[in-house]
Amino acid sequence: MLKTYLLFMSNENILRDFLENVWNKKDYSKVEQYVYPAYTIHIDTGDPWEGKTISLEEFKVRLHYSFDSFPDMYFHVQSVISDGNYVAVSWLMTGTNLGEIGGFPATRRSIKTHGATIYHFNNGLVCGHSQVFDRTTVMKQLGFL
Repeated sequence: MLKTYLLFMSNENILRDFLENVWNKKDYSKVEQYVYPAYTIHIDTGDPWEGKTISLEEFKVRLHYSFDSFPDMYFHVQSVISDGNYVAVSWLMTGTNLGEIGGFPATRRSIKTHGATIYHFNNGLVCGHSQVFDRTTVMKQLGFL
């Protein structure tokens, strides 16, 4: 039923639902409803999957990687611009480091950083992204710099 519902939504609204359900609510069961079977991380400096095309299962592993470090990670959408098969979103990400990150133990510190992501779409599904965000500020907030 949701697949049919998504057919009538704009890419912008699909993206907003994807961010809320998959990233903010951490509902792994909905990945297949929003993500194309081949998802490419075009540009995302510092992301271990940068430059790779991953499967739906690998996408879920990527989610675990993020949520294991920041179980309360939340994306606050600030602005959205949609143009055909591309949807750009600026966001504020917040979270608390409660799990290992980059081989370091949890710091129990909170982070708050801004970023922007351009999501790519194929047939109404998110099929990749290009992203920039202030990882230096995150490292400072965690006490690593």
